[in-house]
Amino acid sequence: MRELHVLPLLPEAMGPILPLAHTTPSGSRAYTSEIPQFGLGVFLADGSDCKQAVLWALASGYRHIDTARAYDNEKEVGEAIRESGIDRSEIFITSKLRRFHAVGHEETVQRCEESLINLGLEYMDLFLVHAPPKDPYHRKPTWQGMEECLENGMVKAIGVSNYGAHHLDQMRSYARYLPSVNQFEIHPWLQRPGLRAATEAIGAIPEAYSPLARGKKIDDPRLGEIAKKIGATPAQIAIKWCLDQGCITIPKSTNENRIKENLASLDIDLIEVMSEINALEENYVSGWDPTAEP
Repeated sequence: MRELHVLPLLPEAMGPILPLAHTTPSGSRAYTSEIPQFGLGVFLADGSDCKQAVLWALASGYRHIDTARAYDNEKEVGEAIRESGIDRSEIFITSKLRRFHAVGHEETVQRCEESLINLGLEYMDLFLVHAPPKDPYHRKPTWQGMEECLENGMVKAIGVSNYGAHHLDQMRSYARYLPSVNQFEIHPWLQRPGLRAATEAIGAIPEAYSPLARGKKIDDPRLGEIAKKIGATPAQIAIKWCLDQGCITIPKSTNENRIKENLASLDIDLIEVMSEINALEENYVSGWDPTAEP
């Protein structure tokens, strides 16, 4: 195993902080907290690569790390947090309930406990249902389990991932606390104004994963021309576009320089080129898309 390196801390670099809350049937807002708008995703980051990426990110100023049970790297994320020397209270940690674990109330609570053990943490800042349970009859009891995790302090906030507008609307019939976040694929080639609006309509914040379309569109010559025009990299343009839409944004990288480059997106001004970026829309889905499922 290669040596892990921790860089000097730059806590001021974390970027904007957004308020989180859960809308109740009465319209009140419950279990309020805060989330850094910008963070590091660790999708498919393995073992020591994941741990090193998290250490680099935290040392560079990131304070938001997004993992999942399905990524099989919760343990490495937890190790990096402890080794970073940063107080746990300063770091926002998200993990997710695996889709095939989303089958009921008790199973959900049990899987949350297991994620906490993997992470070595007493609580998570945000726990998401990774995708709508395949069986619609499992959706209500699964969410009731999520609500129990929230009420008993295992997590500070709960939300969903890959839920379509119809999934969110169905939740109004059974949720005591609606999601605080809906995480789904968003980027300049897949802008999803309708789903973003549906997410905001239930009081949740849209969260953009794969803001670089898994790298499949980063060589788009139109994006390259926009980047040249304002002196930024193509990746920075795509990331900042998501941030400017009000989305929580979690680009993934295990490369030290790219981790820093992505963070520098926060300082990019897109006002002069926003219409050109908006014109990149082509409804391009780079990965899976459970939002379209029944």
